[in-house]
Amino acid sequence: QVQLVESGGGLVQAGGFLRLSCSASGGTVITYDMGWVRQAPGKERDFVAAISWSGRGTDYTDSVKGRFTISRDNAKNTVDLQMNGLRPEDTAVYYCAAVHRSRRMDVKEEYEYWGQGTQVSVSS
Repeated sequence: QVQLVESGGGLVQAGGFLRLSCSASGGTVITYDMGWVRQAPGKERDFVAAISWSGRGTDYTDSVKGRFTISRDNAKNTVDLQMNGLRPEDTAVYYCAAVHRSRRMDVKEEYEYWGQGTQVSVSS
C-alpha cells in the first residue's frame, strides 16, 4: 500500500510560482509512474502532469506546457511539480497519484493511489 502526502500549496498572485512536493512511502515507489491531477471547484479531476518510474518520460496537459515541470528523486521517494507563470485558472486542489507501470500516464483513471490534495489558489 502506497501512501502519498502533498505539500507546497498556497495563495499566489497571477504570474507567480509555487513548487508542490509529494512524498511517497509504503511500497517500492521507484517502480511507480507518478502524476499530478487537479480539481477545480465544481469540476471533475483533470490530468496535469506525469513522470515515468525511470524519470525518462514526462507528459503534460496542453494548458501547462512550458509553465509546469515535473521531476522525481527516487532516492528520496519524492515527486515535485514546479509551477511558474501561474494563472487564476490554475486554481484547484492538486493531488499526487501513483500507478505501477501504467499504460497511459495521462489518464487519471489509471492511477491506483492518491494523496489528500493540496490547495493552490491564484489571484488575479
